[in-house]
Amino acid sequence: MGTQAIAEGAPPQPGLTIDIPAKVSAAKVVFNISRPAFEGDEPTGLSFLRVMSAQFHEAGVKGRLVAVFHGSSGYMMLGDAAYNQARKWRGGNPYKDQIAELQALGVEFEECGKTMRDNHWTNRDMLPGVKINAGANFRIVELVQQGFVQLQP
Repeated sequence: MGTQAIAEGAPPQPGLTIDIPAKVSAAKVVFNISRPAFEGDEPTGLSFLRVMSAQFHEAGVKGRLVAVFHGSSGYMMLGDAAYNQARKWRGGNPYKDQIAELQALGVEFEECGKTMRDNHWTNRDMLPGVKINAGANFRIVELVQQGFVQLQP
């Protein structure tokens, strides 16, 4: 017999029963964020990170979340001046506050060094706290070999 469905702290919904509850006590997750995906104006990757961080916290899950940005999503890790130049924009990086909040919750953000080379970006162009890896694909392979589960929102 299933359990009453509760999603993201919402009250049970009559008529919806969860047959296979997910019980996680510890998790290592790498988010492979290689191309822009949005739900309206909200980046799907940042939304998933926010939801998973909150769920881990609420459930007491010991977790490590690493977000690896590369390819056509690499620009999301840029500081204001570099973001404005790359996106032909004047308002600075609109995601920087969300990223800072997630960093405060322990989410680790990485930028692909190859994406940076291809776009002529330097470490100074990145948001504070963003680490640079040698290359996103090999980094994701490395993390998977270390027991991380890969999600690609």
